[in-house]
Amino acid sequence: MSDGLKIRKEMLEHSTNVYLSGEVDIYTSKSFKEELNNIVDSTKLDLVIDFKDLSYIDSTGLGILVGALKKVKQNNKEVYITNIKDSIKKLFVITGLDKLFIIKE
Repeated sequence: MSDGLKIRKEMLEHSTNVYLSGEVDIYTSKSFKEELNNIVDSTKLDLVIDFKDLSYIDSTGLGILVGALKKVKQNNKEVYITNIKDSIKKLFVITGLDKLFIIKE
């Protein structure tokens, strides 16, 4: 059972920061995709996604992040992942996504 997902957006001068809290899974993926796409479509800045309060992400969520990355790259910008837990970082390494996203410790 999912704990739900909360998404908070903060517009800064050089980036749009997105703070995730809860879980990204089959139950929350539709709203996650819609909200993240709206955020990406509304800004032409670098995207910083803070995973500090994210407890879980599944393959569906990873796919949504890759889709957002493609859109951001069209504007010659980057996606940064911050405050990633070791268990989630391991997924990025296993899937090779650590080579696509900029992971800031």
